Amino acid sequence: MAKSVRNTWAWGILSVLELPGLVAGGVMAWFGLTPLLATLVPPDVIAAQLDKLDLMNPLEASARFGWDPATHSFGNLSEAIYRAYIRQIGAGAVAGAGFITLIKTMPTIVSSFKDSLGDMRNRDKSVATARTENYLSLKVVAIGSLALVLLMAVLPGMPGDNFFSKILIGILVIIFGFFFVTVASRIVGIIGSSNSPVSGMTIATIMGTALVFIGVGWTGKVYEPMALVVGGLVCIAAANAGATSQDLKTGYLIGATPRYQQLALFIGVVVSSLVIGATVLFLDNPTAEMRALGIEHAIGEKFNAPQATLMATLIKGLLSFNLDWQFVLVGLFFAITLELCAVKSLSFAVGFYLPLATTLPIWIGGALKGLSDWWARRKNREVEDSELGKGSLFATGLVAGGALAGVIVALFQASDGTAAMLETVNMEHSIVNEIGQNGYNILAVGGFALLAYFLMRAAREK
Repeated sequence: MAKSVRNTWAWGILSVLELPGLVAGGVMAWFGLTPLLATLVPPDVIAAQLDKLDLMNPLEASARFGWDPATHSFGNLSEAIYRAYIRQIGAGAVAGAGFITLIKTMPTIVSSFKDSLGDMRNRDKSVATARTENYLSLKVVAIGSLALVLLMAVLPGMPGDNFFSKILIGILVIIFGFFFVTVASRIVGIIGSSNSPVSGMTIATIMGTALVFIGVGWTGKVYEPMALVVGGLVCIAAANAGATSQDLKTGYLIGATPRYQQLALFIGVVVSSLVIGATVLFLDNPTAEMRALGIEHAIGEKFNAPQATLMATLIKGLLSFNLDWQFVLVGLFFAITLELCAVKSLSFAVGFYLPLATTLPIWIGGALKGLSDWWARRKNREVEDSELGKGSLFATGLVAGGALAGVIVALFQASDGTAAMLETVNMEHSIVNEIGQNGYNILAVGGFALLAYFLMRAAREK
């Protein structure tokens, strides 16, 4: 708990007051459904469900969930229920909310796509192009797309059992990518990048790819990485499309040449892909303790990856036909019920899917912002700017510093040798021995409250 508070609280300071929906999902999952399932579902049934998900062998003791096969009991029942049921219900809620968001923005999506195609047709090549309208030729896009398909077909690490299956992956990436990149590029100027339904686009891509695979008879574990590649690439492309549009718009306002901006973006994408790819591969290395528990990947266990886990859950369920649809449908109808009550279902669904220790500090940050604004209005002062105010700048520093510190610590923890070195300066055990585990948790909450005080103090200064 203390680690979650330290690592996640700063992110919430930049949030808005609609984030109670995010926490409401966590409250429903952890204080509503978890106790209900613990009361109604016998431990043996929970163990069988975990066995079905390849998370535990009921015949052997599990340190991860505290399972004792002799007494048929869990030492960590809440974690067992979360992994067995809550996460699948949450996956259904996020998938449903993503689709609902996609459907609600469909008129904007269709009009944006039509406008983009119209701009391409109506471009008059005979007219001299101003420097500020000098973009890369569409031939570059066409040649690059073809090169991407061929590259995916020849790369040895790309999933697929033959050349033609890899070609199909590339074709699906181009088809889905062309549509959703066009949509994301236009929609960011209408509803903003934060509200762009990238999650819904990704879920639609994954489910569409899975249906294509099922149609051609590609089912089973061997085809799951192929669907993941398509979904991952389209997700990255759609997310980058919105950012690229904002970059080009900013460049237009200051008189930049879009052609050179696009070339710089190419360089940035290549460099960041290499750096991020190497970092992810390094962090995914499990420690000796994790290997002893049968955990083969650190990401998703030691380092949370909720979106990736959601994508994996959908792909495994669709292609291996082992998705527990009853749990997924429960989550889906949670999302539908919230929409019928005029509540945004996506934030609730994400909060339902994530651990409460992650979402609660985010809400506290939003509450602090609301409290700061209320205090300013009460004192007849001007409410500070949401982006350039002292409180926001202080929070930005906390976010950036916390993120950098988290990455540095994660890099040290990824290797057994450096993790052991880091453990030598870890004061947690000595503090716990002095004041106990409960005292240690209280101390962490006190540190959290102290940072919140400094944040409020910074926000209230003129």
